[in-house]
Amino acid sequence: MNPLAPLYRLADRLRYRRHGDAGKRGEDLAHRYVRGLGLLVVARNWRPPQGGGEIDLIACETSASGDTLVFIEVKFRTSDEWGTPERNVDDEKRIALRRAARDYVRRARADPGRVRFDVIAITGSAIEHLRDAFPAL
Repeated sequence: MNPLAPLYRLADRLRYRRHGDAGKRGEDLAHRYVRGLGLLVVARNWRPPQGGGEIDLIACETSASGDTLVFIEVKFRTSDEWGTPERNVDDEKRIALRRAARDYVRRARADPGRVRFDVIAITGSAIEHLRDAFPAL
């Protein structure tokens, strides 16, 4: 366990009490989860300058075959009473994510063939990681 984890949780509680934003809580949980998997988070809440979508997390996964740029959409629900969170990543959202990802890949001069889209669905405190949730660019 990370020795700073209690400090992170305290800071989160103070921030959520002040802002009351459940979405931010979900993004923070997903950020820690992704870092725990060994991915390097390179951006959070990235928006292309011309608008047209937001990417919650952008991470780099290093493997023997090379680096992969991972675009992550985070969906958070306090319960699954109204359905699972990942159901809200519909075709319109996928189009916006792909558009924003293309812009990021172009600006970062990354290899468009080494891109993956993941969805992290959080229900309460349960985290489900959907790798390759939908086709890339």
